[in-house]
Amino acid sequence: MKQRETIRSKRVAIATRLAMGGALTALCSLAAAGQVSQVGDKQVGLPNDKPPALLDKVTIAQHLDAQLPLNLAFVDEVGKTVQLGDYFGKKPAILALVYYQCPMLCSEELNGLTGALKMVDLAPGKDFNIIVVSIDPTEGPALAAAKKRSYLKRYGKPETASGWHFLTGTQPSIDALAKTTGFGYVKIPGPDGKLNQFAHASSIQIVTPEGKLAQYYMGVEYSPKDLRLGLVEASSNKIGSPVDNILTYCYHYDPQTNTHSLIVARVVQLGGAVTLLGLGGFMLVMFRQDAKHQQPKTR
Repeated sequence: MKQRETIRSKRVAIATRLAMGGALTALCSLAAAGQVSQVGDKQVGLPNDKPPALLDKVTIAQHLDAQLPLNLAFVDEVGKTVQLGDYFGKKPAILALVYYQCPMLCSEELNGLTGALKMVDLAPGKDFNIIVVSIDPTEGPALAAAKKRSYLKRYGKPETASGWHFLTGTQPSIDALAKTTGFGYVKIPGPDGKLNQFAHASSIQIVTPEGKLAQYYMGVEYSPKDLRLGLVEASSNKIGSPVDNILTYCYHYDPQTNTHSLIVARVVQLGGAVTLLGLGGFMLVMFRQDAKHQQPKTR
């Protein structure tokens, strides 16, 4: 009897702990559901497998061996008018088209690039240039300068500042560069209906010293080994091969629809309900077994 009571006590203790854990899980699920379903939350996916028609124009076409228009005029982070060709002639470059006030993907792209470059034994300014160009013609040198300070600090080597270039420009210059690199994007209204945002994909390009597109890297995480190899090959004006065109989109959904948030909330709520049902069934089975053991045996 004592042994049965001990076993029963242990089962009750286990069931109690599981019940408390399940309750906490359910509460967290409901809290998360409340958070993700609020209007205006950032959205990171699609409610179904078919992208919205808007994304049909958001593409990365790999124009390998295409010559960049080196006579294009831009403004650098200190407000100086420059030409794209100022950064070519002697060394390769990494080119990234982003916009500095991007709420999601652009920062992840530049974070991934900076993190990978920390593990590459080549130095910006000495061995290659980094050229970041804003696709938003309303952005100016102040934003570009702030981004340069941020990523130079993240990189941790202030002596490489001469190799980091953050540019802004007019719509014609942006369009010409985007067309050449195959960078398709769409301007869309922001959550307030006024702020312009951009639907775009994430990609960086390696460019030869002559200004020809040598390699594309997709996504927001980049292999240090691949980056180094791409830069070394591009320095010899070698053109690489196409890569899998798996696109990572940056797109802020219409906050009035909030479709994806509701789907996420329902999934989280369903997970909490399943957890509670499973724990309830487990406890019911254990208590029935205990009651059965306690019944007096008939001779």
